[in-house]
Amino acid sequence: MARTALVTGANRGIGFEAARQLASAGLDVVLTARDPEVGAAAANDLELRFEQLDVASDESVRACARRLERDGVAVDVLVNNAGVLLSGGILEVDDDLVRDTLEVNLLGPLRTARAFLPGMIERGYGRVVNVSSGSGSLTEATPYTPAYSISKAALNMLTRHLAFAAEGRGDVKVNAMCPGWVRTDMGGGAAPRSAEQGADTIVWLATMPADGPTNGFFRDRRPAAW
Repeated sequence: MARTALVTGANRGIGFEAARQLASAGLDVVLTARDPEVGAAAANDLELRFEQLDVASDESVRACARRLERDGVAVDVLVNNAGVLLSGGILEVDDDLVRDTLEVNLLGPLRTARAFLPGMIERGYGRVVNVSSGSGSLTEATPYTPAYSISKAALNMLTRHLAFAAEGRGDVKVNAMCPGWVRTDMGGGAAPRSAEQGADTIVWLATMPADGPTNGFFRDRRPAAW
């Protein structure tokens, strides 16, 4: 029986490519997006199930989880890919911009983990992959996009605490990863890496065997400092 993966923010870019690669690896994939029209079109392109999901809304996350449960779909792999990159200098940035960034980049993965991680623990199998960034690493941080960097640093710590919650409770692994600078709408056309390269470590973490790592931060399938 195939495992089921749910990918957030998967209508384009790294999320779309991760969904494609996971499906190619034999998983049943639920492609989710905030916008139902563009999300459904992306899912149709890959012949995948689509679910509308706005990670910034607790009700949207819970409604998606209810629909899947109603249909007998158990999420074995959760890829928290949805994210926003909003700019502004740290001393000038608007409070609302910081809140909006944290709602998606930090609280979004927390909401989806609350919805799906307990089921993984109960069934004794699960993989959670949080798409983070080197921008959230204390060793790599730059003065640019501070709200984004702060949210990703917090996401790395959230990863740790989710891994602590799953520790010793079956084959459940929680990790974060950095896809690098990728040519997407967010990364821009000058980025050196393709979406295929950016999604590779996501798929590796999502499909790793029982002896694979947990509670880590990875880039190109190798541990990264954060």
